[in-house]
Amino acid sequence: MKSFLIDRYEKGGALRLADHPQPKLRENDVLVEVHAASVNALDAKIRNGEFKLILPYRLPLILGNDVAGVVVRVGSGVRRFKPGDEVYARPAQDRIGTFAEYIAMDEADVALKPNNLTMQEAASIPLVALTAWQVLVERANLQKGQKVLIHAGSGGVGTIAIQLAKYLGAQVATTTSTANIELVKSLGTDVAIDYKTDKFEEVLRDYDVVLNSLGTDTLTNSLAVLKAGGKLISISGPPDREFAKANGSNWLLQQVMRLLSLGIRRKAKHRGVSYSFLFMTANGGQLSQITSLIEAGAIRPVVDRIFPFEKTNEALEYVETGRAKGKVVVSVA
Repeated sequence: MKSFLIDRYEKGGALRLADHPQPKLRENDVLVEVHAASVNALDAKIRNGEFKLILPYRLPLILGNDVAGVVVRVGSGVRRFKPGDEVYARPAQDRIGTFAEYIAMDEADVALKPNNLTMQEAASIPLVALTAWQVLVERANLQKGQKVLIHAGSGGVGTIAIQLAKYLGAQVATTTSTANIELVKSLGTDVAIDYKTDKFEEVLRDYDVVLNSLGTDTLTNSLAVLKAGGKLISISGPPDREFAKANGSNWLLQQVMRLLSLGIRRKAKHRGVSYSFLFMTANGGQLSQITSLIEAGAIRPVVDRIFPFEKTNEALEYVETGRAKGKVVVSVA
C-alpha cells in the first residue's frame, strides 16, 4: 500500500511517499480501506518533533490522525463491525497512520460513519469533535445556561466546539478574525470577538469555562474572563502532571510537566479558578454519540479544502498557514 511518512523529526520537512505491506490485524482490530483522512496541526507538530517526549513514536512513522473508510477485514475478536461497514475514527495515539491506503485500528476506537455525511466530511470530524466533547462534556461538564469562551472559533476544534456548546445550552463567545465573524455566527456564536480590533479580556466577564487552543499570552489573558470556580482548559499546553500520569510518563517527566504548568496553575489559583491540560484520546463510544448529533442536525462539518492523496504535503502546508476555515481533508480512495 502507499502511504506518506516521516523518517526523522524535522521542522517543515516533507512527508515521503512510500510503498509497504498492509498492516497486520490484531484480535480486536478492523482493517479499514481509507477513503479520506483529514489533516491536523497535530500532524505538523508530530513531524516537527514537538511531542517526541510524550509520544515516543518509532520511526519511520506514517502520519495522519483522522480517517473515514470501509472495513475490509476484521480480527477474530471483533463483534461490532463487519466487512463493508462504512466507519470513521481517530486512531489511538500509538497507532496513528491515516495518510495511507489502509489502516488497522482497535474496534473500540471506531464508530459507524454518519449516514448523512460524505467520506470526506466524515474524515474531518473525529479528532476535533472528540476534543470538543472531552473538553466540554467530560472535563468541563458544561451545563445549560453557563457561559463558555471558545478561542479560534473558525478553526477545526472551534467550529465543532461552538456547535456542541450550543447543543448543550450554553452561551458561547469566540475569538476570530474579521473575515470569519459571519462563519462563527452561523454556527451559533452569541458573542464574536474580532481579535484584530478588540481585546477579549476587556470585553468578556464572568465566564464558567474557557477552551484555549492558542499561545501563552491568550492562555494567561483568559484567566481574566473567568468567574470564581471557573475552568481554564487548554489543548495547546502547557501539559500538567495529571496529564503525564494519565499518559504513563515516568516520574521525572511528570515533574518536568508539573514545572512547565506551574506558572499558569499559580495564576489560576490566585484568581480562584482551575487550569488543566487536555490531550484528546480515541474513543469509539463517544464518537458514536457525536454521530447521533450529526445525524440529528445538531453538528455539521466545516470543510475548507479537499486535496487528492498525492498532494498530502500541500495539504499539510496549507494547514500550517493557519488560514483554514474548519478542516482540510485528503481524499484517498
